[in-house]
Amino acid sequence: MIELRPFENLGGENHGWLDAKHHFSFAGYHDPSRMHWGNLRVWNDDTIAPHTGFAPHPHRDMEIITYVREGAITHEDNLGNKGRTEAGDVQVMSAGTGIRHSEYNRENVTTRIFQIWIMPTRSGDAPSWGARPFPKGDRAGQFVTLASGYEEEGDALPIRTDARVVAATLKAGESAEYVIGSDRKAYLVPATGAIAVTDADGNEIHAKARDGLAIRDLDVIHVTAKEDSELVLVDAA
Repeated sequence: MIELRPFENLGGENHGWLDAKHHFSFAGYHDPSRMHWGNLRVWNDDTIAPHTGFAPHPHRDMEIITYVREGAITHEDNLGNKGRTEAGDVQVMSAGTGIRHSEYNRENVTTRIFQIWIMPTRSGDAPSWGARPFPKGDRAGQFVTLASGYEEEGDALPIRTDARVVAATLKAGESAEYVIGSDRKAYLVPATGAIAVTDADGNEIHAKARDGLAIRDLDVIHVTAKEDSELVLVDAA
């Protein structure tokens, strides 16, 4: 099963400094049919104006992954961590027993991010934060793991949950596969471009930039780029 969730149908609100679109119920947007997808709880598509951002605020018991699409985001927290994450790179905050942080666009240009929240499979751990670059050339034509709850994927940023976040860049006409297994769920969003995903019956479901694709009961996800495309996918329990 592949359900297309068009960008123009997403919930959200434009706050002036922040134009937020929500793939799942969040803040003032509530849809009981879109509370989560497996252990994936939040996928926000945020556009942040220059020199604005999220003032210090608390989190706990959540794995929060920020994928920067354009511009850069600057993180500071009460643990003393501070870092600037640029387009194409990823940061992970494991809120654990509690953390207070801010995220600002300190750039002279608009910043666009995907912020992804995944429910943890354990609690009681101390909070942590980390970031790393993932050059797009490393994921050209294939999916690579950006964040993972599995120890054997040591090159990825660690998250404390039964899930992983993967990404790929495809040229128009290129295809890539991701083996997921029919017992799991996936949520796929093209950050840019346009794609087609083949369902179990061989039908193509087309998605454009920032649309969501909720996928289940599929052993292998087969994606073909109709335009040059950048993809982000969460493999969820």
